[in-house]
Amino acid sequence: MNIKDIRTKTTEELKTELGEKKAALLNLRFQHAINQLDNPHKIVEVKRDIAKIMTAIREKEIAEGKN
Repeated sequence: MNIKDIRTKTTEELKTELGEKKAALLNLRFQHAINQLDNPHKIVEVKRDIAKIMTAIREKEIAEGKN
């Protein structure tokens, strides 16, 4: 995910995508626990995407004046 693409989305879209990414992370962790995950680096990528989305949401809150 590119941060430029994330910043162009609305807060509601970001929150929806955040929920999807968290569900995907949970699924990846289950797959990793039972040794069905082919690429364990995928977990790291999803965690980074979650962090980027959360950062963008916080930036929008600050810009709107919500502390």
